[in-house]
Amino acid sequence: MRSMRRAVCPGSFDPLHNGHLEIIARASNLFDEIIVAVSTNPAKRYRFSLDERLQMARETLSALRGITIEAMGEGLLADFCRRHGADAIVKGVRTSADLTFEVPMATMNRHLTGVETVFLAADPAYVHLSSTLLKEVGSLGGDISGFVPRSVYRRMTAPPAGRA
Repeated sequence: MRSMRRAVCPGSFDPLHNGHLEIIARASNLFDEIIVAVSTNPAKRYRFSLDERLQMARETLSALRGITIEAMGEGLLADFCRRHGADAIVKGVRTSADLTFEVPMATMNRHLTGVETVFLAADPAYVHLSSTLLKEVGSLGGDISGFVPRSVYRRMTAPPAGRA
């Protein structure tokens, strides 16, 4: 009998977009359980709070089987994986630049805890998407409705708190 296989899909998901969803959905077909680990990097400025990012992920991913959403918290991704009994980290890659950035981290994570990283090539329909680009286009009035889930789009187009 094969044991349950668990993988972690990490990211800041600020905001979660259709490219993320496509990678998470494909990962859920490869593993029995996926933990979507929503991270916070103190060096980054976020559009959405951690709680908002967690809520958007829960609203969007609730229909997929075997998906849980958790805040990654402080510390190393490799340690998060060890604490949660994950066999692998799943990362989407859009370009060779993404791979160049991700391979050293994958090697370090394997060195630290033995966790492997599985790279999934982004679907060509989403290769141009990044959270940074979507925030910029959305803030300048561009139509991003085809690139983000409805719950994200509602939040991105809502007037800032305190202004109606």
